[in-house]
Amino acid sequence: MSSSEAVREAPGRIQFDDNSLLPALFGDHDQHLLQIEQLLDVKLRYRGNQLDISGPSGARDVADRAISSLYERLKSGLEVGPGDVQAAVRMSDGDSDLGDDVSLRTRKRTITPRSPMQAEYVRALDQSDLVFGLGPAGTGKTYLAVAVAVTHLLQGKVDRIILSRPAVEAGERLGYLPGDLQDKIDPYLRPLYDALHDMLPGEQVTRRMANGEIEVAPLAFMRGRTLSHAFVILDEAQNTSAMQMKMFLTRLGEGSRMAVTGDMSQIDLPSGTRSGLGDALDVLEGVPGVSTVNFTHADVVRHSLVMRIVRAYEARDAQKKAADTSR
Repeated sequence: MSSSEAVREAPGRIQFDDNSLLPALFGDHDQHLLQIEQLLDVKLRYRGNQLDISGPSGARDVADRAISSLYERLKSGLEVGPGDVQAAVRMSDGDSDLGDDVSLRTRKRTITPRSPMQAEYVRALDQSDLVFGLGPAGTGKTYLAVAVAVTHLLQGKVDRIILSRPAVEAGERLGYLPGDLQDKIDPYLRPLYDALHDMLPGEQVTRRMANGEIEVAPLAFMRGRTLSHAFVILDEAQNTSAMQMKMFLTRLGEGSRMAVTGDMSQIDLPSGTRSGLGDALDVLEGVPGVSTVNFTHADVVRHSLVMRIVRAYEARDAQKKAADTSR
């Protein structure tokens, strides 16, 4: 047996002090253990309150940290599902901070970052006056921004939440949609409503929207306003013009925070129109109080296929850019 094979089979061991939590930790039919084995190429075997980990030393260490963090999650009264397992593995890789210090408690759930970049993003949202969250779909840009906004509202750090999106047509015509103006723009704002209802009971969302504590509105409704003591989020910001973006950013009032999210690879503006998001990033680079967090396909936390889809598109775009440059 070679030295590398000996290292591979050298076991790590975890002992648990509460056997009652192990069924939830291991999952139905040990699905959580199987998931960790597949993600890290390790072997997990348990007997009583003892779990043995075999595999490469680095993978063993990651598995040890991930399983221990999931166990602590259960001990604190939280649930563990497949998404939490994947997040624990991702957060335990290398020397990454597990992000426990930035867990967000809302009325319906506790939300924890599922990648090191998500943890950095939550910290930036909590500390900076203006944060740009950039990257592909499925990285939690908007969801986490809403979660931070909700926690700030519940803690009394702000008086209201304002959520906005530009109503840009992605290959469809608003005029063909049925209903009045509100009916036409609601589909653009639906992801923001969904995030709110994931964090607050339905009756609270309705009541807080009725009394003005929560406002969901198209970007055009922001003109001429000063947004004070509010947590303001602009989603899909890549679909703003430079003039719209400047208008929005200059709405920032006393005691307010802003989060601007977008994906520069999914711009639906007319050909030749520069994205206001790209323009703002250039203009505001190095300005104190402004933070920028860049997500990649490695931060995608939806179905694992979404990560592979994003990676495939990124590879195609990189090849196209290289070909254009060589001409």
